[in-house]
Amino acid sequence: MPSLSDVARNHTTLDQADLDRLQLLVSDWQMLADLSFADLVLWLPDTEGLGFWAGAQMRPTTGPTAYLDDIVGSFIPRGRRHLLDQAYDGGRICREGDPEWRDDVPVRVETIPVRRGSRVIAVIARNTNLLGVRTPSRLEIAYLQSATDLARMITDGIFPYGGERLLSTTPRVGDGCIRVDRHGMVTFASPNALSAYRRMGLVTDLVGSRLKDVTADLLQSGHKVDDVLASVVTGRAAKEIEIENSDATLFLRAIPLRADGQHVGALILLRDVTELRSRERELVTKEATIREIHHRVKNNLQTVAALLRMQARRITVPEGQAALAEAVRRVGSIAIVHETLSESFDEHVDFDDVADRVAAMVADVSTVATAVETRRSGSFGVLDSEIATPLAMVLTELMQNSVEHAFGARDGGAASGTIELTAERSVGRLHVDVIDDGSGLPANFDSELSGNLGLSIVRTLVIGELDGTLVFGNRHDGHPGAQVTLDIPVKD
Repeated sequence: MPSLSDVARNHTTLDQADLDRLQLLVSDWQMLADLSFADLVLWLPDTEGLGFWAGAQMRPTTGPTAYLDDIVGSFIPRGRRHLLDQAYDGGRICREGDPEWRDDVPVRVETIPVRRGSRVIAVIARNTNLLGVRTPSRLEIAYLQSATDLARMITDGIFPYGGERLLSTTPRVGDGCIRVDRHGMVTFASPNALSAYRRMGLVTDLVGSRLKDVTADLLQSGHKVDDVLASVVTGRAAKEIEIENSDATLFLRAIPLRADGQHVGALILLRDVTELRSRERELVTKEATIREIHHRVKNNLQTVAALLRMQARRITVPEGQAALAEAVRRVGSIAIVHETLSESFDEHVDFDDVADRVAAMVADVSTVATAVETRRSGSFGVLDSEIATPLAMVLTELMQNSVEHAFGARDGGAASGTIELTAERSVGRLHVDVIDDGSGLPANFDSELSGNLGLSIVRTLVIGELDGTLVFGNRHDGHPGAQVTLDIPVKD
């Protein structure tokens, strides 16, 4: 099904300003459909003036539809629907007393010209399925009156108001609807609207009261009714606002109603968002707690690393010092992951930062005996914490293994070399290479037969915990050096 932009671009001479106005209209016309209990179709004038193209369509949530099929992109020539012609040519709302019959369904049609400035740029056809019509209730009368007021404002080029930013919490007609007159007195309140105010503590009826005064009384003691809140509850400004007390939280949206250039009242839609805000606060609390846990784990790991360093300085056996230094690096790689998690808002890690910090840690430790440069190409992307922690340890062990065994003194100088990390994400997989430019692996090298503790840790983590594959070998590009390839499953 084509979009409004597609239809306008391919079949009309409407400019970008016209299209922006129509986009603003269709982003908010669910309200008009629900108040009208009717389907809305936006008809755009053909480039050659031969008829109208259906650019957008909206069905009501408050009544039966008059269109079972989607008609966006269809064309009606001039003369077939004379109400469309009259509304577009005359710039006025047109309606007929006799209904149209579509698939044995009587449909009442009304056409509403859409004006921008002094020009009519489109026509809305309001189609009401009369099979669902019965003796109107007070709610239906209030809805229809509000829909009539909005239709006149569309014809006058007043509605929709520019500058509003509709949110996911923006209320709909069915969430709660209040009608106030030009003095801010409530003339109608839907049952859902009344229930929402009752949840805030209202014990009387809304109808006949001044909404500003009622709202002020229900807010928490000491809460000042500022200008923004006053403009919303009196219906003087097209704004949204959230109000709350200890019992409930409501989200309000005001749509001022105007006729003949005068303010005649307002339609105020409201939604009870108490449970939504409660869940959001719970999530924020949980996130803060998790981040604090990661922060404390990181601090504890750093304390363990400091104790191991102190112990290493008191050991005179070189093998013992080396073993403790390896333990410090392993603890440090885990601490880096928890530090990153303590700064994030969920259990996901931007692993590029972790990999860079692990590489820097290995390079800093190596400067005592071997000058090693580390660099990264490609991106690891975002990883779950249960993958990030073991992967950080794996990279630490592999790079440290290169530092210890790959590089020897060159040209009579100090030992030096380069370690490169490459990462490539594909659908559901992460491919990583750890490449050095050292002496390469010895002939007949077998990682499983090696007694190296670090390689044993790598195999256990990659194969056992990460469910991945691990391949040791010399560089694939023909240059001297070793290359270790990891391939692990990841969530996209």
